[in-house]
This record gives sequence, C-alpha cells and structure tokens, in this order.
Amino acid sequence: MKTITVTNYIKKLFLLVFLGFSAIAIAQEETEEKKKFSFTGSVDAYYRTNINAPNDEAAIAPGTSFANLNGFALGFANLIGAYEGEKVGFVADLVFGPRGEDATFLSPFLRPGGNSSIVNQLYVYWNVSESVKLTFGNFNTFLGYEVISPVGNFNYSTSYLFSFGPFSHTGLKADFTLSEDWSLMLAVMNPTDATEFNPTGEYAVGAQVGFYDQFVNFLYSSGGFELDYTGGFNVTEDFFLGINAAFFDNSDDDVDFAGVALYPQLKTSENFTIGLRGEYFTETNLGAIGGAAEDVFAVTLTGSATIGDLIIKPELRLDSADEDAFLDSDGEPISSLSSFVLAAIYQF
Repeated sequence: MKTITVTNYIKKLFLLVFLGFSAIAIAQEETEEKKKFSFTGSVDAYYRTNINAPNDEAAIAPGTSFANLNGFALGFANLIGAYEGEKVGFVADLVFGPRGEDATFLSPFLRPGGNSSIVNQLYVYWNVSESVKLTFGNFNTFLGYEVISPVGNFNYSTSYLFSFGPFSHTGLKADFTLSEDWSLMLAVMNPTDATEFNPTGEYAVGAQVGFYDQFVNFLYSSGGFELDYTGGFNVTEDFFLGINAAFFDNSDDDVDFAGVALYPQLKTSENFTIGLRGEYFTETNLGAIGGAAEDVFAVTLTGSATIGDLIIKPELRLDSADEDAFLDSDGEPISSLSSFVLAAIYQF
C-alpha cells in the first residue's frame, strides 16, 4: 500500500514538474513572439556597357548614383540586424561595397582612397502607443520614390531625383497614425548628409503627411528647402503607376533642381514584371550631368524576373540632355547616351 502511495505521489510530482516546464515554455514562446531578432539583407552585382559611347577609361555613365561602373561591377552586400520588441527595438543596417560608399559619401572617417563608413542605418525606436512611434539615430530619407537598397527599387539604376536628394538623416523623428488612412511624421535632424555627427551646430526639420499611401514630404535647413510628392496607384490588379515629383530651392543659389518621374509597371506573370521609368529633371546651377546640361530626359526600361530569392534585371536606358554632355565612340560630344545593364540581386 505504501508503495502504491509513493508511486502515485511520484506521478503527481512528475505531472506538476511537467506542467511547470510547459508553462515556462509557453511563456518563453510568448516572449519570443513579442521580442524577435531578425537577420536579413541582400547581395548584388551587375554588368554595364554603353551602346553609343566608349567603354574604356574615358567612358561616361548616366549622371546618377549607383550602377555607374563599366563592365562587370559590384553593388554591395547589405546586412541588416533588427530586434523587434513589443515596445522598443533597434535596426543596424550595414553596407559593404561601391554602392554602400555612394550611400555614405560624406562620412568624415576616411581611409586612403575610400570611405570607411559602413553604416547605412543605425537607430533605436520606441512605440510609445499604438499611434505614436519615436525613432532616434540614423535612418534613410523619407523623401523620394527610390531607396538605397536595390531590393526596394524596381529599376536597378537610380533616377536623377533620387541622386540629387538626400540619402539619409540622423536625428529624432516621431510618426503619428492619425487614422486608418492618415499619417504624420515630424523630425529634427542634423544638416542634410551629416549622418555621423553635426559639424555646423545647425539643424534641419522635416515633415511628412500621408493619405492612402500618397505622401507629401517637406525638408528645411539653412541650405534651403525641398518639397516632394511620392505615391502611386494600382490601376488594375496587374498594372501599377508610381509617381515622384520634387522641387528644391537652395538659399545660397548653389544647387536648385526640380523634376518629375513616372513608374508604370505591368506584371505579365507570377515571376516577371516589366516597367518603365520616364523622368524629366532640371538643375539650374551645377548641371545635371558632370557640371553640364541643365535639363535631361531619361527613359529606363527594366525587366524583373524572380527565381526563388534571386532577382534578374535586364535594363535599357536612354539619357537625353539639352547640351552635349556625353561622348560618342569617336570621342565627339553628343547630347544623348544609351546604355545597358544586367543586374543580379539575391535577397535573404
């Protein structure tokens, strides 16, 4: 009888221990659901060639950032670590390669012959409530249609509007969800492109008003102000039209620009989409292309084929300027440049 009693006691003890461990496991699982660490990123490389211009050391590329090297070239490795908590979290977005150096071009921490900064974004955030979020640190710009990472763009080469606008900011911003359709963002930041510290003691302010995924952006600093509209519409289930327009006025009259770009994209199958970027851009002082040509019209035709996590993008581009800003195969000045790019992007 005593043996049976002890056995029952041990069974109950094991049952309690099992239930206790189960409760701990469930609690840990719930905690993990609330606090998640993720590691994502991308790697890209490309081939670029001029069609009506030389491809030697005198070669000229379109006057925009990224995808501007000849022959087989590297984009960057983009590594993003993020910790998402119920209330707080962080993002550490690191870049390695030519595209990364273009994105962090004003880093003051230089190494011989290049830029040593590898930080694309580095910020912490606090979800104060369901409708208020504070972000502190270095974050990519809220202006414009295109972004630094090729994963976030349809076209592989970038637009003039993107290349002349700011890439990133460092400061404090507050995002407000006003309703299901309306949003507001307010920010105070270092001067434009001063992403690691403030070298002047002056600050910039920014604002964004969103309505049904259409955004009006404003940026003001001692160097001038920029007004930007970014949005798009699903015309049909398979046809999307993106829009970007911007105006920048420099208070010192060093650089003033304006432009508009349209992004029609047609999904022809589950794994292939074809899209066009048509852009008009004008720069009134320094010139849109290497100090020459105030006005330029660029048309970029891009195909996007997905094979699992790999994206292949063949791209034809024509840049036409109001002056002879390019050189033909004989070294003679010409007003237009046609080029071809084949890019491969792997995202994880």
